[in-house]
Amino acid sequence: MVIYRILIFLFLIFASSCRIGPQPIAYGSDGCHFCSMTIVDRQHAAEIVTDKGKVFKFDSSECMMNHVKDLDQREIALYLVNDFDRPGELIDATEATYLISNRLPSPMGEFLTAFKDEKAAVEALMIYEGDLMSWEQLKLRFQL
Repeated sequence: MVIYRILIFLFLIFASSCRIGPQPIAYGSDGCHFCSMTIVDRQHAAEIVTDKGKVFKFDSSECMMNHVKDLDQREIALYLVNDFDRPGELIDATEATYLISNRLPSPMGEFLTAFKDEKAAVEALMIYEGDLMSWEQLKLRFQL
């Protein structure tokens, strides 16, 4: 009976340690995995999660995209970016619409901002001007 309990306990520890999902970003204390800056901007932060559950946090979408160049993209389970209109909310980066506008700065100076809703991105485009991009277009821009 004791061995059975130990085996169940070990299984639960193993199963919970391999969870593939986002981790909350501790704004003001977590550092960017790419550039080492402290992550403070709740509208531009990003995160990737590997298929083994390892999480990489970034102060901007552009840092995430630049770091992805050094990884085997087949091992990435989740690409996440902050939604500009909902600061601190991570969304699926592959479904987001991106605005590149010189009038809307991002932490690393590439002026890249993500929006969950395409309508919100179009509204921001009317205010800030620039270019809208899909995930696939963004990957081409960053040569991924």
